[in-house]
Amino acid sequence: MSVIRAFIAIDLTSEIRTCLDQVIGQLRKGLEGVPIRWVPAENIHLTLKFLGDVSVSNLDMLKKILQTEVSSHNPFEFSVGGLGAFPSVRHPRVLWIGVEAPPELSVIQHGIELAMERLGYQREDKPFSPHLTVGRVSRNATAKDVHSISALLETTRVGFLGAANVTEIHLYRSELKPSGAIYSQIYTAALKTGE
Repeated sequence: MSVIRAFIAIDLTSEIRTCLDQVIGQLRKGLEGVPIRWVPAENIHLTLKFLGDVSVSNLDMLKKILQTEVSSHNPFEFSVGGLGAFPSVRHPRVLWIGVEAPPELSVIQHGIELAMERLGYQREDKPFSPHLTVGRVSRNATAKDVHSISALLETTRVGFLGAANVTEIHLYRSELKPSGAIYSQIYTAALKTGE
């Protein structure tokens, strides 16, 4: 049975990606030598649901359900800015840039989560917290490394990087290569269009 790794996400504008690239460059410079896997700006999306392995034979049904779920919602806008870490700035494992969005985003995400759960995909145990992952701290990071990251996060301010108007949501395929992940859009579901 052939399977692909897949996730559902919102694409960013090229302007936001350019800004993210600059921010990542600054963080990288400030954390030189610290073991962090930086995410290339072109690979950054606002992920709504990570599906993991998806059987190719289920793709058509998955696309239909995604379109049904998404098409009842109006387009909306979200803005990007701010810097933080999960689980916390003191214990950083994932470095992120913040996302501010209207309640519509959480409503859509929740609907997708429930629809995918009905298809048999495991539900997230953490509440949805919209963010853009820019780096992942290696498990080999020392206490000194973690301290350097925390110190930089506490002193670095990331202002408003731009806004994105959301009119569609995408299903992506993720291929893991030695050089890093390669993402390709395999389906686009459109939000409600104006009458």
